[in-house]
Amino acid sequence: MDPWLVWLIVAGFLAVAEIFTLTTALGMLGAAALVTAGTAALGLPAPFQFLVFTVVATLGVVFLRPVALRHLSQPQTERFGIDALIGKSAYVVSEVTGLGGRVRIEGEEWTARAYDETLVIPPGTAVDVMEISGSTALVYPRE
Repeated sequence: MDPWLVWLIVAGFLAVAEIFTLTTALGMLGAAALVTAGTAALGLPAPFQFLVFTVVATLGVVFLRPVALRHLSQPQTERFGIDALIGKSAYVVSEVTGLGGRVRIEGEEWTARAYDETLVIPPGTAVDVMEISGSTALVYPRE
């Protein structure tokens, strides 16, 4: 079997292993094996192929992996789903108490409870969404 084909198979196995582990290290090794497959196809002798693999893998793991991990570990900047509703304003549709009520948040009607269970919020009042618990918005009147 040709050496370039062996390196290509190794690169494929490492790429598949990276998909299951998500460590980025195996991906860098797979890329190094792919580069080495290219050099083997050009006819580079086996000792130099191992040298190319070692150099490219070392450069990838030492320099590129920390950059990739920094990008993966950045906090999410946008909120989605029900998390995006927290802090939004809403309008009371039917009286909201500590036991229940209805509010309209961005055009959608939600079940609601007062964030402070002693409050009674009349219809038409502007409120802030403090929390979402299941499908119920916990609201507090705007001052």
